Amino acid sequence: MSTAHDTVDFDEALAMFEPVLGIETHVELGTNSKMFCSCATAFGADANTQVCPVCLGLPGSLPVVNRTAVESTIRMGLALNCSIAPWCRFARKNYFYPDMPKDYQVSQYDEPLCFNGYLDVTVETDDGPRVFRVEIERVHMEEDTGKLTHAGGTTGRIHGADYSLVDYNRAGIPLIEIVTKPIVGTGVLAPQVAKAYVAELRDLMRALGVSDVRMEEGSLRCDVNVSLNLPGAEWGTRSETKNVNSLRSVERAVHSEIERQAAVLTTGGRVIQETRHFHEDTGRSTSGRSKEQAEDYRYFPEPDLVPVAPSEEWIEELRGTLPELPALKRARLQAAWGIGEHELQTIVNAGALELVEAAIADGVDPAAARKWWTGELARIANDRDLELTDLPVTSAQIRRVEELVADGSLNDKLARQVFDGVIAGEGDVDAVVAGRGLAVVSDDSSLLAAIDEALAAQPDVAEKIRGGKVQAAGAIVGAVMKTTRGQADAAKVRALLLERLGVSE
Repeated sequence: MSTAHDTVDFDEALAMFEPVLGIETHVELGTNSKMFCSCATAFGADANTQVCPVCLGLPGSLPVVNRTAVESTIRMGLALNCSIAPWCRFARKNYFYPDMPKDYQVSQYDEPLCFNGYLDVTVETDDGPRVFRVEIERVHMEEDTGKLTHAGGTTGRIHGADYSLVDYNRAGIPLIEIVTKPIVGTGVLAPQVAKAYVAELRDLMRALGVSDVRMEEGSLRCDVNVSLNLPGAEWGTRSETKNVNSLRSVERAVHSEIERQAAVLTTGGRVIQETRHFHEDTGRSTSGRSKEQAEDYRYFPEPDLVPVAPSEEWIEELRGTLPELPALKRARLQAAWGIGEHELQTIVNAGALELVEAAIADGVDPAAARKWWTGELARIANDRDLELTDLPVTSAQIRRVEELVADGSLNDKLARQVFDGVIAGEGDVDAVVAGRGLAVVSDDSSLLAAIDEALAAQPDVAEKIRGGKVQAAGAIVGAVMKTTRGQADAAKVRALLLERLGVSE
């Protein structure tokens, strides 16, 4: 019998089993007030300072539906190619959670506002891009819960904690829950498809302006369902990995769960229907709560709220507010920039599409905009565990760096140091160049002096060059670059060196 830590190699697992995925995504809407009251929704406020009798569920308080939240949900449904219900209503989902002050959650049960949609996602394969259609079961509205902080332990979880603190600021914030239908036929691409779906969903919501979808702040949270079955057999028992909070973790959660379930099944065990907790440090999950027994949430219509009945005119009015959707925008930019699908995907994967677009619109050469945002700046963001958009670099600064490179004042190595200085807060581009003394050494006399010094230190290399081994010039060029701290033009140094020795290429 396998243990919780046993796994089967991923490729081996999928040589035996077929995966079925399902993804439930919770999105906090970017409204100014909560779903059913006028309390503020700003992230990071002092605990329990954004609450009122309605979101605390005090006796006698009455909720009122947030119109902007309804509009945002309809726009999201339209962008996901959903049908919009002409009539729906809220329900009470009854259960006990200490972070839900009413002991029930106002949600939608069998009457969601949006249903039967789809979202196409693209995954890179060895044979080129492949498109998967992820079908959407439903998009419905509900309210978020509060936040528990488990204190006194070492894991941050309730087990081992001395006590728990409750912050109700988040309770009542508008949520959209987007539930996929079973995703089949992904095979070994299952982890990539899951990641691509969440990434496309995030980009779509950003384009619509309905949420900031910051996974690190909890405004986008995913529950990832996975099951395995033998080819042609009935679908297996699914597990539900809760609250996965990054794109990378979505991919890792699917990958590790396939390996875990395969180990259980190949050793004669039975996969248990349960929730699981994903651990960022190990890339693995541990058992949470059993869901083998059907939970009775005792849904019934919310008596304090009127039904939502959007008219056709209202729906069409909202359809007219939809922006250019991400897939269409990518196709347009790819054609305008004259780049291939692989290069476009590199830009998208780096989260740099809008940044590159903005830089080009501000006059940066397209190739340079792509190079800096997907190269050095992406590396810096990754090293600092930041989003590219969090870097304090502007299009104007990239344009100025490129101007200095073009006139010979900087080379690429020095330009990278300039961006380090800008990000470190040392000032604008010219201030960093002056402050760090980064200008390229272009004076011939200075370069010739450095070349003579290097030749004197390596006379054998000079003889090799004179003897026709021109490739040996690299050693002298390298020495000059070291002497000038990388501030010389290597091509110019090489030309001056060969001229000095009376050698031609």
